[in-house]
Amino acid sequence: MNIPSLRCLSLALLNQLHPNRRTVAFYLTALTLACISNPTLADEVGCVTTAWKLLGANHKICVDAFDDPKIAGVTCHISQARTGGIAGGLGLAEDPSQFSLACRQTGPITLPAKMPASETVFSEGTSLFFKSTNITRLWDQKHNTLVYLAISRKIIEGAPANSISTVPVMPWRVQ
Repeated sequence: MNIPSLRCLSLALLNQLHPNRRTVAFYLTALTLACISNPTLADEVGCVTTAWKLLGANHKICVDAFDDPKIAGVTCHISQARTGGIAGGLGLAEDPSQFSLACRQTGPITLPAKMPASETVFSEGTSLFFKSTNITRLWDQKHNTLVYLAISRKIIEGAPANSISTVPVMPWRVQ
């Protein structure tokens, strides 16, 4: 079932529910759609414990790697703080908006004929409800550079946390 028909089915079911149940159903539907629309999945490189917790998972910083899904030859690494404790171990805690981003040319880069001005290349939920870290690729045509911008987002209120990394498009030389 494709996403538009899933949305139509969800809206039809919502209209038949009691108003309080509609609210819960709306949030569950939005959460489900957010989970299945992840542009790119990252590979975990490793984690380092930053604070030991007696009960539950430790607080940690984790590094993930992902390749740009549309631009071959670019790999990004993002480090993010992960909340531990019992709630963190169960996936119920909100991770802090603390991250760093580094993107590099790792092979020959071939740009598509029509390069979009901006495009989301990575998204990862950082809380159970509506907070995520998104990475958007921007194209700086004047400087022939790919710009990757990581930001923390909430549905209700955006957080100012951000990080940037640039990849100049250059010939790749194999030695």
